[in-house]
Amino acid sequence: MRARVAVLVSGGGTNLQALLDAEGSGILKSGEIVLVVSSRPDAYALTRARRAGVEALTIAKADGEAALIEALESRKIDLVVLAGYLTILGAELVKKYENRIVNVHPSLIPAFCGKGFYGLIPHEEALKRGVKVTGATVHLVNEIPDGGKILAQKAVDVLPGDTPETLQRRVMVEAEWVLLPRAVEALCADIAKEKNP
Repeated sequence: MRARVAVLVSGGGTNLQALLDAEGSGILKSGEIVLVVSSRPDAYALTRARRAGVEALTIAKADGEAALIEALESRKIDLVVLAGYLTILGAELVKKYENRIVNVHPSLIPAFCGKGFYGLIPHEEALKRGVKVTGATVHLVNEIPDGGKILAQKAVDVLPGDTPETLQRRVMVEAEWVLLPRAVEALCADIAKEKNP
């Protein structure tokens, strides 16, 4: 029995697409994406989910975390993946899914991370500081924003003439879209072993 995966999104869903593609190609074989939840009703990620035949819901921050927990529990979700989800999770959900929530962050943690570091901001800060290397980190989620155990990192060169947008794109293509499916597969494989002793 495969692990049941929910992906939480807020925007375009490029990391969601990387996961859907990984499931289609067999990279993600121990888990099945069964639910996509967006914090915004206009998120293009919802369209991506529906096109892939995956249930898609909108649960806004104003709906309260209890609504999100109920949606996850009622669908027997084993693993929660944050893929561009712009709402910080509350303590109850983090505790309920301890070591079962994973996030991808567009920097090499501990650089350019924590509250307020999302979207283009980590890339803008990397360019401002003049770093030569940036990248992405996949980590478990705890009560501290970007503070959970690091599962994987991949470095990406910062090139002369980079803008925040070109750097963001390179980090996504070279690091995020590679690391996240692999990390999710590894976590799902562990969960599947527990479910099928």
